Amino acid sequence: MIEPFYQIVDDVKWLPRFLPLGLKLVQLRIKDKEQDDVRAQIRQARELCREYKTQLVVNDYWQLALELGCDFIHLGQEDLDQADLPKIRQAGLKLGISTHDEAELDRALALSPDYIALGPVYPTILKQMSWAPQGAENVRRWKARVGKVPLVAIGGLSVERAPDIYKAGADCLCVVTDVLYHPNPEERLQQWLEIVI
Repeated sequence: MIEPFYQIVDDVKWLPRFLPLGLKLVQLRIKDKEQDDVRAQIRQARELCREYKTQLVVNDYWQLALELGCDFIHLGQEDLDQADLPKIRQAGLKLGISTHDEAELDRALALSPDYIALGPVYPTILKQMSWAPQGAENVRRWKARVGKVPLVAIGGLSVERAPDIYKAGADCLCVVTDVLYHPNPEERLQQWLEIVI
């Protein structure tokens, strides 16, 4: 079973600030860095997460996750095209997959993932999206489709919007900017953790 709250960070430097607060599920999503830097950050994140008994999910870099002995990866739809899925499964890595429409959901379900992410639920400032916001109603429909597969809602979520999305059927809410761009990230993360404890 997946944790009810999921934080994405763009750099390992966040982890010494967040893990002592009780964060139990975190994704390291690094963009536009040299391979050696990414490797060093994943290695450090793995050690910190082991120390705090937190599940680390590595975004995109499945080869490095394998090399460094990590056990959970997240792939977007484009990344699925490049990934060696039989090798990933043979190594026993858990797999989360991003979805934005019905075709992507069908593809993800066929791969028997450990969770499916649906987004953006609300408008998001993090990146340009080709998809309209999904809203709570689509979360409800997605959950009916995925059944027992954990459903992770992501995109434009906030502490204030959280109750509606949990009520719609999301097993886990995932945030980036609501915590990382907050004037006091630790305080905001604590608010999230208090919702789900």
